[in-house]
Amino acid sequence: MLNWVLRGVLILWAAFFGLMGARGFLNPDYWVSMFGVFGDSTGTNTLRADLAAFFLVSAGGALYGALVPGALRALWVPAALFGTAFVGRIYGLTMGGDALTAQISQALLIEAISTTIMLVCWWHLSRPPAAAMVASTPATTVPAVTAPAAAATAATAATEGDLP
Repeated sequence: MLNWVLRGVLILWAAFFGLMGARGFLNPDYWVSMFGVFGDSTGTNTLRADLAAFFLVSAGGALYGALVPGALRALWVPAALFGTAFVGRIYGLTMGGDALTAQISQALLIEAISTTIMLVCWWHLSRPPAAAMVASTPATTVPAVTAPAAAATAATAATEGDLP
């Protein structure tokens, strides 16, 4: 049941960021108002190309990992992209002299949550189900001693002087 919930979370995450990427690709002014970045035609072209690639590739990796059996390693793609963005923002705050604004705080939170979602989903979904783990473990039970075998063991021990 939890596997389906996690796959649903991944699909919703991919849909949200996929739509954000597509909307910004078609109209980069969307990102100008959302992220507070400005630029001329070169800047707009960079927004269209780079941010669209970031969001669309992240969404594609999450969707692929959620829907294709055995493709859970695809979740590392959005985890790496959002994790790198998170580290870059932290570096900018600590070493680059960037001021902590509400937009940067929000971006840090989104990037941290997104990275965590991808890694937790990858970790949980890549583990075999508990029933499969029990079925695949070798039996380590001690063989039962039957009455004739116990009597034979006792007789052997008696002849060898091991009994009191």
